[in-house]
Amino acid sequence: MKGVVFTGDRKLELMDFPDPTPGPGEVVLEIRASGMCGSDLKFYRAPGGPGRTAALGLGATSGPIIAGHEPCGVVVAVGQGVASNQAWIGMRAMQHHYRGCGVCPHCNTGWMQLCVEGVKEVYGVTGHGGHARYLKCPARTLVELPEELSFETGAAISCGTGTAWGALQRLGLTGDQTIAVFGQGPVGLSATLLAARMGARVIALDTSPERLERAKEFGADLLINPAETNDVLGAIKAATHGLGAHASIDASSNPLARRQAVQCVRTWGKACFVGEGGDVTLDVSPDLLRRQVTLIGSWTFSTVGQLECARYVAERNIPVDRLFTHRWRLDQAEEAYRLFDQQTTGKGVILPAA
Repeated sequence: MKGVVFTGDRKLELMDFPDPTPGPGEVVLEIRASGMCGSDLKFYRAPGGPGRTAALGLGATSGPIIAGHEPCGVVVAVGQGVASNQAWIGMRAMQHHYRGCGVCPHCNTGWMQLCVEGVKEVYGVTGHGGHARYLKCPARTLVELPEELSFETGAAISCGTGTAWGALQRLGLTGDQTIAVFGQGPVGLSATLLAARMGARVIALDTSPERLERAKEFGADLLINPAETNDVLGAIKAATHGLGAHASIDASSNPLARRQAVQCVRTWGKACFVGEGGDVTLDVSPDLLRRQVTLIGSWTFSTVGQLECARYVAERNIPVDRLFTHRWRLDQAEEAYRLFDQQTTGKGVILPAA
């Protein structure tokens, strides 16, 4: 089979790999949709050569690794020892793209990325991912995809949309609150969509007019372009009776946006950092302590949360598919990432069977 490999410095190759065979406890997923996530750009842009994933804090690799950490498809092979109610031929499934030890308290509650022994594999980063026809993985990493949902929606929930869901759950957002979402890439736009459907008032921020327009289509009540606004905090306070937002999410990783995400919430407010990498500088007393602000770090979601998100989207008919503005064949991956790298478009998805 062919698989997309990031070779560094904004380059990728379509390489040949053997079709996988499942071992004990494993399955093979035929990929029907493999989402493109903003996190992929860190690996796409990273300097080439061995150890580039280690430099990004996710462990070392040996040999070429197939990209894509938002896999969704159909089980086509099952290894020995897999229970019939855990995975079966023809099962429609998302994949939780982490492997842990499988037995520690975090793994046992579906948080394999928080494994006490350290995450063993991140599919699409340190282990083969979804930008190929097939993916081999432990059966315990599968999450059943509701029949009502498309494979593309399942791919989105497998990281970007699921990550937004996890952050909103950590914030405890309710329908009578206002939330400011910094960054309207795939994760931020998912947060805007879900928060609006929960009944909350959404303030969407981004420096891309195209992405702000999509945020409006997805339910944002107020749009702010920080590149065109002299006083971002003032604009948020003016829209919230001078009090500030009840909650905020930073999905941008931008240091200034992160600081403003903390500063824009009201007394007793909550700010959640989702965007990976980088840093932030805060004046702790006025920004946090003296306003009783809660600052939360949220890293993706558990398998339990992934299923809850999928069921919520299915039961409320939330149009997650509309996140995707571009659909690509496997052999179009180079063009797909060149466009996605501009960070002005919506979400892209690779369709390996197309």
